[in-house]
Amino acid sequence: MNPFSFSRLSLLWKILLSTSVAITVLFSLTGWIVENDALDTTSRSLEQEVQASFQAYRSLWQSRADRLASMSLLLSRMSDVRRAFGTGDPATIKDSASEFWSTASENPLLLVTDPRGRLIASVGSAPELAAWRELDVVPEAAQRFTQRVSGSSLKDQQANGFMFKEGNLYQVAVTPVYVQSGNGMALLDVLVAGYQVDHLVAQNLKDSTGGSEFLFLAGGRVIASTLNPRATRELARVVAARGPGQKLSRVSDGVTEFAPLEAPLQDIQGRTIGELWIFRSFENAQEQLAVLRRNIVLLGLFAVLAGLGLTYLLARRIVQPVESLDRAAAEVAHQNYAYRVPVDSQDELGRLAATFNNMCTSIQNARQELIRQERISTIGRLSSSIVHDLRNPLAAIYGGAEIMVDSEIAPPQLKRLAGNIYRASRHIQELLQDLVNVGRGKTEGAEMCRLSEVAAAACDSLAPTADAQGVRVMLDIPSSFELPLERARVERVFVNLIGNALEAMPRGGSVTISTSMDRNAVTIEVADTGPGISPDIREHLFQPFVSSGKKNGLGLGLALSRQTVLDHGGDMWVESVPGCGARFFFRLPLSRTPAHAESAAASPVGRA
Repeated sequence: MNPFSFSRLSLLWKILLSTSVAITVLFSLTGWIVENDALDTTSRSLEQEVQASFQAYRSLWQSRADRLASMSLLLSRMSDVRRAFGTGDPATIKDSASEFWSTASENPLLLVTDPRGRLIASVGSAPELAAWRELDVVPEAAQRFTQRVSGSSLKDQQANGFMFKEGNLYQVAVTPVYVQSGNGMALLDVLVAGYQVDHLVAQNLKDSTGGSEFLFLAGGRVIASTLNPRATRELARVVAARGPGQKLSRVSDGVTEFAPLEAPLQDIQGRTIGELWIFRSFENAQEQLAVLRRNIVLLGLFAVLAGLGLTYLLARRIVQPVESLDRAAAEVAHQNYAYRVPVDSQDELGRLAATFNNMCTSIQNARQELIRQERISTIGRLSSSIVHDLRNPLAAIYGGAEIMVDSEIAPPQLKRLAGNIYRASRHIQELLQDLVNVGRGKTEGAEMCRLSEVAAAACDSLAPTADAQGVRVMLDIPSSFELPLERARVERVFVNLIGNALEAMPRGGSVTISTSMDRNAVTIEVADTGPGISPDIREHLFQPFVSSGKKNGLGLGLALSRQTVLDHGGDMWVESVPGCGARFFFRLPLSRTPAHAESAAASPVGRA
């Protein structure tokens, strides 16, 4: 059996354990809900921050584009610049534009091309490479330049977008330069102004958007990034491996999780040539969640401890009346019906305590009444038993006295009658003295007696009755058994057992008295061939006023006999099978162990 059984715990511990489990589950569920809500709120907040970063990026990028466009437009409208462009001399054009372009703080690049995109001159940070001799971006923007000036402003004819050139990404603004001709305004040259997208530009975007990470991708490679190299490689691999049209809600570089947002990078014709990824880290949010989780755990632990303490105090007050009832029930189980439970409340437990007290009062009154009725019944039964036991000796005294009074008898007969009267009166005296001794718990002094002589005396006293009923009494007790006995009381034990056997066999039978000995005691068996004893009465046979198979008597004989055996330090019991007779046993302790046990021959007492 499991040593820890919930059913074996006290009521107070059951309440504490149940409450602790309930509080723990409740706070765990509450903490889980709060944490999930905080996580959802944090995710939405990060998404909003990413959107805000994207809006800031668009605003900043548009500002840069507008600045490029404004500077290019202003430069194209300057008369000195336009005259220099009209010469077609690269050096003149570069000198004329450099004076104005040098005022730009970020030193953007400026390229001057003819209407077909062939490079004429470069100003600022433009690379001096052969690949830049022709710019495809100019013919792509030419459709805007063919519009009539009268139909649109010069600003409307500008084209803005991204350009991927020689592994680098640029933000460019393409502006036409017109001159007055005989047929109106004629396209003279084209200005291509722009910024290179590099790590410095990405870092400026990060600083301007409150810490969002930026990753520029174009041509299947990383153009610029604010992340460390490992995170850059991992995130570039993750975004490149996504499926077509798949939207990413969370990405991880293996260490940190990010909320991503994708923005396409388009050229001046609206074609996507790259991607901008904006990432917002969950690191700060996770730290806040860890702090929140720790606070929830600490708060939950404090709440559980406080709840258990409060529960203990409240449960203690609730359990105290139950403990009082438990103690009262134990007292009642020990027959202390005078015990009362204090009633301290008017609730269910208070009413239960009052009901328990009323029950104890009822039990106490009923017990007293039962004792009174039992005493009256016992007195009646005892009186009837005494009358029954005294009837035979009184009849002998009455009959003998009547013969002596009414008849003239010879001296021998007179002596015989006087002897009968003496023995009957002595028997009455012994019966009365036994009742007094049993009632007061007194016993006579023990003396060493031969067990065979005590049993033979009992058989002799009942021999006339046995002869009259045709019952054969067999005595089989070794003459060497000597025991410390109260002779008269033990003799009456034999008389009672043999007498009960004779009453059970009115039409004849046999009674056998035998013994067996062990090292410490002698066991005497009195067996008859009568009808036996009913199993229903066998368990109660040695209780007062219980009898079986007897027409007279109220069942005190076996109770007194067993008490005699108990007073000698032994015990008495019975074995019986209905229809096969009864076997009574009683065990008496030895004063000494005989050196040799002689088996006496079975000698009949009485006639067959």
